[in-house]
Amino acid sequence: MAATIAVFSGGLKVKAGVLAVQISSIPLRRELPCYFSSSSTKTISSPLRVSAVYNHHQRNRSSWPGVTTFCTATPDAGATVSKSEKKIESQEEDVKETANLLDIKVGRIVKAWQHEEADSLYVEEVDIGEAEPRIICSGLVKYVPLDLLQGASVVVLANLKPRNMRGVKSCGMLLCASDSAHENVELLVPPQGSVSGDRVWFGNEEDLEQLPEPAPPNKVQKKKMWESVQPLLKTDASGVSMLKEHLMRTSSGLVTSKTLRNANIS
Repeated sequence: MAATIAVFSGGLKVKAGVLAVQISSIPLRRELPCYFSSSSTKTISSPLRVSAVYNHHQRNRSSWPGVTTFCTATPDAGATVSKSEKKIESQEEDVKETANLLDIKVGRIVKAWQHEEADSLYVEEVDIGEAEPRIICSGLVKYVPLDLLQGASVVVLANLKPRNMRGVKSCGMLLCASDSAHENVELLVPPQGSVSGDRVWFGNEEDLEQLPEPAPPNKVQKKKMWESVQPLLKTDASGVSMLKEHLMRTSSGLVTSKTLRNANIS
């Protein structure tokens, strides 16, 4: 024991040279105060009495007798923050992986006309590097003049299940940027130098080598892949299209919006 306590007939004395604070290393029991008679306390040093009273008070406050801590956070608080950060990073990577299972391609509108049965719809023939152009219906009549569609380079989500749009089977979707009020809408623009059929992905240039094969349309629908990715798609302050902080790109550069900044993408 660090402190040597000797009991004399005149009362309890502490051996010289022992610091009073070392009393905290001695387990204080409820019986301890009974050893301090009115006569003995006169001979105990003042710091020792203060330490005894303080530790006795702390013992009664704590659910763990004899343990005193001055920490404002639990010992593993740092580890908890680290795990939380890792969880967020993992979730972001999961979204990125899901987004890169979408078959997003550069396309070129070969021909466009207004849907005969729907005033709000255009019908487009879009070359996305396949043997035949895709037929796609888009609700852009209110936002994009028909003449601007002819020959336009576009970004196409190609692995959606076909939908019947007023008698026309639509096999894909043109991706557009829109403001928060959805009053201004414009087509996303592939980077200069892109050609029909170029793959669009999210991430760095190096990610192209690790891109997975696009998921089949049935899986995209069943897993609600587009629904989980779309709310996270935006253009930044310079008009660059992004999935959170992951850039939307082709091998030729970045996908952009011509004029809409900090806009939604759908």
